[in-house]
Amino acid sequence: MASSGVAGAVTMSVEFRSECDDIEEAKSPNNTSVAAVAVKNADASVYKIIHGYLKQKNTSIIRVATNVARKAASNKYTTNLTHRSVISLFVLDSWGKRKMNRLLCVLSRLSRKTSDVFDSLLQQQQSKWGNKTGPLLSGISYCIASCSMILLNKVVLSSYNFSAGISLMLYQNLISVVILLALELFRVISTEKLTWKLIKVWIPVNLIFIGMLVSGMYSLRYINVAMVTILKNMTNIITAIGEVYIFKKGQNKKVWAALCLMIVSAVCGGITDISFHLVGYTWQILNCFLTAGYSLTLRRLMDTAKQSTKSGSLNEVSMVLLNNAISIPFALILIVVFNEWEYVYQAEVIREPMFWVVATASGLLGLAISFSSVWFLHQTGPTTYSLVGSLNKIPISVAGILLFNVPVSVENFFSVVFGLFAGIFFAKAKMS
Repeated sequence: MASSGVAGAVTMSVEFRSECDDIEEAKSPNNTSVAAVAVKNADASVYKIIHGYLKQKNTSIIRVATNVARKAASNKYTTNLTHRSVISLFVLDSWGKRKMNRLLCVLSRLSRKTSDVFDSLLQQQQSKWGNKTGPLLSGISYCIASCSMILLNKVVLSSYNFSAGISLMLYQNLISVVILLALELFRVISTEKLTWKLIKVWIPVNLIFIGMLVSGMYSLRYINVAMVTILKNMTNIITAIGEVYIFKKGQNKKVWAALCLMIVSAVCGGITDISFHLVGYTWQILNCFLTAGYSLTLRRLMDTAKQSTKSGSLNEVSMVLLNNAISIPFALILIVVFNEWEYVYQAEVIREPMFWVVATASGLLGLAISFSSVWFLHQTGPTTYSLVGSLNKIPISVAGILLFNVPVSVENFFSVVFGLFAGIFFAKAKMS
């Protein structure tokens, strides 16, 4: 049995070598046969497809190839590339099953350059559908996640009358860290390792990040969603001023005009707000300063943070993990300092299952915003991302008014609309 197996292997080797010799003869300049033309032109796409069938030992490709060749030959608009493919297919049909080794030899001798070009074209063809739907799907995901996150936080803080904003932030950040570590464990994502050198650089950014989250939650507890979205426009004003003084980056006249409109809309909105709450507005103004400070500080320390990593880079997922992980010990300290743990322990609402469902959903959505925003930014660009972010405030404001039965005067309604369009005008001004 063993000797017969060796003999068979030797026979196959000799037969394959003879087939290759035939191919070499076909490739000679003096040979002008149909087979020689097919070998010389060796259309990569045809042979790549056929090679897949041959690997599966599917001999029905011979019959399929014949039919395809006949149909293609009858088309008077067939391109030169198709003619070459037709010739190759007819040659395959004429060779038959006994000549499959010859085709394999041709495939083995295809140049690397031709194969790489075809692989590139193949990837482009496969990604056409993704290129068309990617921006749309990522944009919808980002809008749904951001809208739902704000509305669910409003439900937890207002509808359930839960006043422990720091504890809620801690719970949401814990969810994000656990999920990110699980995804990294299964190699779905890759993040930078947290080193003490990197943590020291990131602590100032993280402290502002914690203040931004906590102030945002407390403002949302006292102010309706529509006014929160309008007052958030003040962040753009502070950021623009910071860019001028810190980064020496000038703004065009349209941007300053849009910022003035934002100031007018915020002032008018506050004056006409029936449910005006001084504590809530104070928290929101503080949130605007902290959000702008977070953006400016992050931009300033980014290069230093990248130098503190082993790879010399810091992707968005690593930043999300870094912010959420480092914030946990600081949040625990704040809970003890403000005696919030005692309130949480005695609160009746934490014994309601639906409260935990909503709180967990808001935590998941917080992580979803991080991923969807990165995805959307990658699919489109900063300009489209900024514009959609401004447009996204419209459904958030409308949903906030309708879902929470917010009393709105006509003057306040127009102030909100004016502020929303001021945000859109600002995004378009930044494009120019």
